[in-house]
Amino acid sequence: MKTLLITAPSSNSGKTILTTGIIRAINKRRLDIKAFKTGPDFIDTKYLGLASGKRAGNLDMYLLGKEGLRKALSMGNGEYAIIEGAMGYFDGIHNTYENSSFQISKELNISSVLIYTPKGEMFSAIPKIKGMVDFSDGLIKGIILNKVTEPIYTMMKEIIEKHISIEVLGYVPYSDFLKIESRYLGLIQDHEISNIDEFINESSRIIEDTVDIDRLINIMEEVEIKPFEYPRKRDINIAIAYDKAFNFYYSENLNLLEHICNVEYFSPLKDREVPDSDLIFIGGGYPELFKEELSSNRAMISSIRAHAMKGKHIIGEAGGFMYLVSSIEGYPMCNIFNGQAKMTDRLQKFGYVNMKLTKDTILGSKGSMITGNEFHRSTIDIEDTPLFNIEKPKSSRKWQCGHQFNNVLGYYQHINFLGNMESLNYLLDRIENHRKEG
Repeated sequence: MKTLLITAPSSNSGKTILTTGIIRAINKRRLDIKAFKTGPDFIDTKYLGLASGKRAGNLDMYLLGKEGLRKALSMGNGEYAIIEGAMGYFDGIHNTYENSSFQISKELNISSVLIYTPKGEMFSAIPKIKGMVDFSDGLIKGIILNKVTEPIYTMMKEIIEKHISIEVLGYVPYSDFLKIESRYLGLIQDHEISNIDEFINESSRIIEDTVDIDRLINIMEEVEIKPFEYPRKRDINIAIAYDKAFNFYYSENLNLLEHICNVEYFSPLKDREVPDSDLIFIGGGYPELFKEELSSNRAMISSIRAHAMKGKHIIGEAGGFMYLVSSIEGYPMCNIFNGQAKMTDRLQKFGYVNMKLTKDTILGSKGSMITGNEFHRSTIDIEDTPLFNIEKPKSSRKWQCGHQFNNVLGYYQHINFLGNMESLNYLLDRIENHRKEG
C-alpha cells in the first residue's frame, strides 16, 4: 500500500479540509484510495471517508499498539492511503512525541507532507520549517503553503527550496469557502452540512488548481503490510445504533463485528424497536442535541429496556451510556441506570486512559486492563460502585467509571477492540455461553 501522511505544525490548521480535497482529487483519478486519521478522532474520519468513498480508519499507537497499526492499515484494503495527522506533527501524549503522527510515521516508515500557514512572516518561516524537517529524520518530503496569495507563494517557494532540502508542492489560497464550523473538540458532524459532497468536490477543485497532485502521488511510498485475517465467524446477532445521535464508532470495531458476527444497524431516533439480537451496541455521539426526539420515542426505549430485563447483552459507550441512564438534561431516557446526565460548559475528561476492571464485567474478568479514550462535556450521577479504575498515562489523575446491570454495561470511554481483542473475545464467548445456557 502506497501511503502518505498530511500534517501541520499545530491543530486548527485546516488539515482536514485540505486532506479531504486531496483525497477526492486522487479518487477522481480512479485510484483505489483509503483514508486514515492518526489519533482517536471520530468526526474527521467521516469527512475523509466521504472523500475516499470508503469507511476511514484510525491509526493510534496507544489504542492499537505497534502491531495494531499495521493491522488497521491492512484492514484498509486499498492500493493507496492518505493519512491525516492529528494535532501538530510532533505532538503526542503529555509533553512528549509518544503516539504522535511523527512517531506513527516513523514506526511505519510513512512519508509526510507539511501544511504550513505563514502568519505575519516571510523568512522567519525558514528556521521553523527547517527545524521540523530536520527533526523528522527525513520523513517530511514536501510542503504545501496554506492561506497565501500567489505572489507570496512564489517568493516563499524560492527561499524554502533554497535554504531547506524540501520540495514545495503548491499552495492553497485563502478562501471563506474552505471553512467548517467547530463544536467541542473539532468540526461539526458531516451530516450537519446539507451539501457535504458538493463542498468536498469544490474544495478538491480549489486545491487541484494550485497543488501538484500528481507529484504528491509520486512522493507516496510503499508500506509492506500483510492481508488482515479476521477471527472465526460466530453465529451472533448484533444490533448497532447508528443515526445522527449515535455515530462515533471506530471503523476497526465495525469491520471486526461485521466480519465476525451478523450485524444489523438501527436508529434509536426513528425505529420503533431494536432488531432481534444477542448484543446491542450503542456508541458515542451527541445525544444531548437530540434529547427531545430520543425521549419521545418511547417504543424504542421500551424495546431496549425489555432486552435489558431479559438479560440480553447491551453496551452503552459514551453518548450511548448517557442514553441508558434515567434522563439527559431532564428528558427521560432508558432508565436502566438510575442517574441523570447533565451537560457542563467545559470538558470533564479528555484523553487516553487505562481502565482496570475491579469486578467481572461483560468485557473481561476482574483485574483485566483495557486501553481507551475519553472526552465528554457531561456528568452522570449514579449511586452505585463503579467497575473501572481509570488512570491517565503520564499523569497522576485517577477516577472511576463503568456500571453494569444484568448484562448491560455503560461507560464513558471509547474502546478500539482491534487493540483490545481479549475484551472482544471475552464478550463474544460470554454471549455464546449465555445462548447455550438459555
